[in-house]
Amino acid sequence: MASESAGKTDGKKGADGDLPWQWPEARWRGIVEKVRAGRSLKPATWPNGARAAVALSFDSDHESSTLRFGDSSPGKLSQGEYAARVSVPRIRRLLDRHEIRASFFVPAVVAMLWPDEQRTLAMEGHEIGIHGWIHELNSELPAVNERELQMRAADVLETICGVRPVGIRTPSWDFSPHTLAITREMGLLYDSSLMADDDPYELLENGEATGVVELPVEWIKDDAVYFNMDRFLGLRPYTPPSGVLEIFKAEFDGAYADGGLFLLTMHPHFIGHRSRIAMLDELVEYMKTRKDIWFATHAEVARYCLAQATAAG
Repeated sequence: MASESAGKTDGKKGADGDLPWQWPEARWRGIVEKVRAGRSLKPATWPNGARAAVALSFDSDHESSTLRFGDSSPGKLSQGEYAARVSVPRIRRLLDRHEIRASFFVPAVVAMLWPDEQRTLAMEGHEIGIHGWIHELNSELPAVNERELQMRAADVLETICGVRPVGIRTPSWDFSPHTLAITREMGLLYDSSLMADDDPYELLENGEATGVVELPVEWIKDDAVYFNMDRFLGLRPYTPPSGVLEIFKAEFDGAYADGGLFLLTMHPHFIGHRSRIAMLDELVEYMKTRKDIWFATHAEVARYCLAQATAAG
């Protein structure tokens, strides 16, 4: 039984014991310190005197949510197809009407399935960011495979969109012990997968400042936890759009009061349905009642925060 339990800790056996409670301090401290939050990059002011920044993002998982598990169900794949056929056009119209530019994080396989979608988004001024190859789980990959897929994904997005991506959101926010090193090797500006703060901060690797900006996410500000549905796993969307709107408004109000960043993660195959896109429209209208708001892409936020921190010394 002891070896079975050890296997559930990813097989990382130490000389001083198999189980976490038996680890020596050097081991657990090394794990904790591998990737940490460094200095805050929250600026003293936002562009044009804005009180707060709003960064809307869409994870265009589409069919990759099914394909990554080796599933070939036409029923599940059709949910991803809906995202491309119906949801993204609705999202584009909403963003265009409000004159907002957003960030779309796109798995390479999705970009290859729907290249015109990515080209159109890029031409309209939206950002296309890295989101894995086929929405794989990074923590289950050997480092060499994670590195190859992340780099290959960036190449595909650049080929299709004509612009090299500068940021990454790991699939399912699954950030492995190797992800940051790969991100640094690629010279990326920012990551948006971790949760150590409400506002932007610099990532540390083994205590070393990396220069990589973290634009933190949170499940509270993600539509998937409220709208996801899986008939086999018992996942049900119990929260109505009105309830989600209330939560998102409260999170925005908090960011505004703090003079910080409101970063929202959405998925076309969830947010693009009629009742939910109406909720997003109402949220944007609500945020726009505050005249001193800066709507920006993730890349714009990261560049501004880093520049302000550099200028401040």
